[in-house]
Amino acid sequence: QVQLVESGGGLVQAGGSLRLSCAASGRTFSSYVMGWFRQAPGKEREFVAAIRWSGGSTAYADYVKGRFTISRDSAKSTVYLQLNSLKPEDTAVYYCAAARFSGVVTTSVKYEYWGQGTQVTVSS
Repeated sequence: QVQLVESGGGLVQAGGSLRLSCAASGRTFSSYVMGWFRQAPGKEREFVAAIRWSGGSTAYADYVKGRFTISRDSAKSTVYLQLNSLKPEDTAVYYCAAARFSGVVTTSVKYEYWGQGTQVTVSS
């Protein structure tokens, strides 16, 4: 059974940093792409970043480029999302997801496994 467990969310002031973690288990993820999405109250879920387990290719949403960094530790089966220079508009529940896909996927419908989410709140 595939499990994705996020952690690392919290309350931070604008300009601060957080590191989110997503621990993956239940299968070998070498053929998978791992993504981070977020959903703010009253808004649709949106793509943040993605990384392929194999090769490490990445993709980012334009509004996080230069501020957020996605990485993975294959030995720990964990994907990270480093959030720097946080803004109040980054406040959302952040979700980790996994998709068996050959490229780097940015659309949520292609992801088949999801974590429960972790809350990030940025105060002004």
